[in-house]
Amino acid sequence: MIADLAVVFHWSPDVCDQMDLAELMMWHDKARERSETKK
Repeated sequence: MIADLAVVFHWSPDVCDQMDLAELMMWHDKARERSETKK
């Protein structure tokens, strides 16, 4: 999950370490939406 955020948003692991699980899950969902290809 942290790797996905790093790739999509260019965040370092330090940024993710400060988030709780709910926040990580929210950003992971946003990263998934952002990286999806449109059909």
